[in-house]
Amino acid sequence: MLDVRDLQVEFRTRDGIAKAVNGVSYSVDAGETLAVLGESGSGKSVTAQAVMGILDSPPGFVTGGEVLFKGEDLLTMGREARRKVRGAKMAMIFQDALSALNPVVSVGAQLGEMYEVHRGMSRKAARAKAVELMERVRIPAAHQRVGDYPHQFSGGMRQRIMIAMALALQPDLIIADEPTTALDVTVQAQVMDLLAELQREYNMGLILITHDLGVVADVADKIAVMYAGRIVETAPVHELYKRPAHPYTRGLLDSIPRLDQKGQELYAIKGLPPNLVAIPPGCPFNPRCPRVQDVCRTDRPPLYEVAEDDGTPLPGRTSACHFWKDELADA
Repeated sequence: MLDVRDLQVEFRTRDGIAKAVNGVSYSVDAGETLAVLGESGSGKSVTAQAVMGILDSPPGFVTGGEVLFKGEDLLTMGREARRKVRGAKMAMIFQDALSALNPVVSVGAQLGEMYEVHRGMSRKAARAKAVELMERVRIPAAHQRVGDYPHQFSGGMRQRIMIAMALALQPDLIIADEPTTALDVTVQAQVMDLLAELQREYNMGLILITHDLGVVADVADKIAVMYAGRIVETAPVHELYKRPAHPYTRGLLDSIPRLDQKGQELYAIKGLPPNLVAIPPGCPFNPRCPRVQDVCRTDRPPLYEVAEDDGTPLPGRTSACHFWKDELADA
């Protein structure tokens, strides 16, 4: 359904050109969930914005690559054609619902606008559809609350409204950018369960952007790990948890709090992500990597195909590490 090929995005700043996305490639099929993981600043959200065509330009510019949606390159589409795809065929759930929703327009009017603009419905018919959507995402007393404003809803309910807005036109693909940020654990689980249920019902492709490995364990089919604007590892979800093939992925996994570590100091990846204006030569992760060797400081690793010791390929597995074999063996 979606095939992103060698996508490149840069931001032109006073300090220089920041390469926020540097050759990202991934694909998503109908009914499949791809989780994109990484620390803040790794390029996850910028990639999604470029795919959706909502990147602020300037200062951000797509400088290369292709974004193929059902075989058509979105990057070469005209503005009007791209607008018809956005919302109707592709939709996005933003991480901060309070900022994404218009504070001075009722949620019913915001939901109904999708039907008025894309389906040509009357305001009355669109409002009825808005009530249906609110009921579909399990907002209590939808008929009474359709005229309420965003600030009158809790964080979890606002996130459900964002999901309803994304689902309004039953798109083929949804991009969820940190959809459970700032929600408590119980509400996080409810939101993710709802999203997974709706995805199965409509057979949608889903890109889930997050920094929380715990959130994706039960919902993702495959994972792409990003660092400094590049994908550094891809794998089916359960294989990545069992046998990471990149030191950065292992660091992310080791930093997850576990019940059997009570009283122990939590693991943290040392240092900070690189300045995207001055990415270090070689592997971008080398200043923080516990496995670093001289070649890591001079030669940038390609995305290697990962295989067993006997050479048997591991489908869907890649790693941008010169020593992925050692990392896999230590798992």
